[in-house]
Amino acid sequence: MLKPEMEDGQASLTDPQFRADVLSGLERRPRAIPARWFYDRRGSELFEDITRLPEYYPTRTETGILRDIAADLAARVPEGSALVEFGSGSSTKTPLVIDAVRPSAYVPIDISGDFLRDSARDLSARYPELFVLPFEADFTRTLTLPRTTEASPKLGFFPGSTIGNLIPLAAVDLLRAMRGSLGEGAHLLIGMDRIKDQAVLERAYDDEAGVTAAFNCNLLARINRELDGNIPLDAFRHRAIWNDDRARVEMHLEATKDAAFTVEGRPFTIAAGETIHTENSHKYGPRDARILLRAGGWTPVAEWTDPDGLFAVILAEAQPERPAP
Repeated sequence: MLKPEMEDGQASLTDPQFRADVLSGLERRPRAIPARWFYDRRGSELFEDITRLPEYYPTRTETGILRDIAADLAARVPEGSALVEFGSGSSTKTPLVIDAVRPSAYVPIDISGDFLRDSARDLSARYPELFVLPFEADFTRTLTLPRTTEASPKLGFFPGSTIGNLIPLAAVDLLRAMRGSLGEGAHLLIGMDRIKDQAVLERAYDDEAGVTAAFNCNLLARINRELDGNIPLDAFRHRAIWNDDRARVEMHLEATKDAAFTVEGRPFTIAAGETIHTENSHKYGPRDARILLRAGGWTPVAEWTDPDGLFAVILAEAQPERPAP
């Protein structure tokens, strides 16, 4: 995949899929742009800031679960597994899994290449005996993993409830792509956020300091920078809304006034009050989570949660598929 970044005024190739998703997303009604395009370098940095906010419970809650389950996880995962992290970001939770299962290799996969390589260097310095093989790619597709890991059993790691960013149909497709990448017999350790009080959820996605708002609005800045856009950034505001019918928090960029702009020379208009839908964060009850995993080709074998039931970490296995009961 082409590196979709331009840093410090230096031009770079723009991912053609980013261009296609933005242009089609602005043309469609209602407007929507896939959340994966948040993560240029600045977006990745802002997301790491979000994870440290007092309102944002998922990161600290999942981290606590991973600390508590280390011994149990080590007993359930084959020795010498290659650890493959999907959407690795800064890999802040990864040491907890490395210390627990002592993998033979670590393959972090992320779409933000520079951020990925920085994180991989930091982790390699922390674990000098561990093979660290950063892989810049769109992990929503089935991937051919580095040959170094071919002989090892695989443990996929997908923390942070990122699966919730996808509508259920796309989430199932992603889980099946992960199964295809990791192979039959692999394990997947995945985080899933639970349904809870609406006020708690909305605060987590609309923090008082405005970091999530900056993260959302950075998408427009990226479009301007990489796609020769002139979107007026001051004409949009961040909104986070709980959609109870679909059990998800939605993030939108709402126009605060009528605006006209171009992206790659193509004209667009938006009226005050209209929005660009930028992210979903689906929340799952225990049964919902297990059904989703099974639909994606994974059999849950263990599940852990915090004392308040805010968040769940599930270990699943890619068992042989059965065509019938």
